[in-house]
Formats: sequence, structure tokens, C-alpha cells
Amino acid sequence: MKLLRILALLEGVSLLVLLFIAMPLKYFYDEPEMVRHVGMAHGVLFIGYSLWLAVIAIQHKWKARPILVSFASAFVPFGTFYSDRKYFREPAEISQ
Repeated sequence: MKLLRILALLEGVSLLVLLFIAMPLKYFYDEPEMVRHVGMAHGVLFIGYSLWLAVIAIQHKWKARPILVSFASAFVPFGTFYSDRKYFREPAEISQ
């Protein structure tokens, strides 16, 4: 569970950096290079988060709702921080 929390944190931060730093640099200052690097890092972290979420959900026999909410939260700024607080700190509460 600790690795999932770390991945959620890193994935969430990478999304925020991509949206609020790299993208403005690309479109307002014509500096697309940061989007390439941050976007790649974010993509790798997103895949790692998604895969590890699946592993943890199977191991702990989570119900469908926490899995779907946790996955969807990766698409929303600050979403993985919400999932961490709601689901990842107390995993026993969401299993069957």
C-alpha cells in the first residue's frame, strides 16, 4: 500500500506540473521542451499508478466503486490526493 501512496503522490504532482507549469510555458512562451519531459514522466507515473492500483485492488478485494474513483482521480488535478486520503490510508474499510 505504501508504494501506491507514493505513486499517487508523484502522479498527482506530475499532473499539476504538466498542467500549471509545462503547458503555460509551451503556449505562452513557446517553450515546448518541458512538456515533452514532464509529459513522459507523467505518462510513466500514470501507468505505474494504474497498474499498481489494479494489483492492490485485487490483493485487498476492493469493491468496484473505490477502484473506479481511484482510477478516475488520476485524470483530475488534485484527484490522486483525494484518493490517497479517502481510500489508500485505510484499505481494510473498502474491501468486501
